Amino acid sequence: MHRIEYNKLIRDRIPEIIEAEGKTCHIEVMPEEEYRQALLAKLVEEAQEASQAGTDRLVTELADLYEVIDAVLAAHGIDRETVLQVQAQRRSERGGFEQRLKLLWVDEIDTP
Repeated sequence: MHRIEYNKLIRDRIPEIIEAEGKTCHIEVMPEEEYRQALLAKLVEEAQEASQAGTDRLVTELADLYEVIDAVLAAHGIDRETVLQVQAQRRSERGGFEQRLKLLWVDEIDTP
């Protein structure tokens, strides 16, 4: 038997799934601030997984990303509708990504 250390935020049913496989695990409930930080780390983790996913896994990875986003919203008391309103405002002001534009360079004016 060997122990694998994780020390990371997991989904609620993961301990149940681990035990159903005949394994044992140890969990603890994080304090609120640690939980919020762990959610932000999980957000990055899931975004990286989505960015590396093949077409066959992309939907699953995006679903995981949405799950973390929903948890971040809840942990910070942010309404999803508020985020969607800000998204629409930013799209109106800065545009979306429909034109597939790639910024190559910008000439800056040197100031003395």
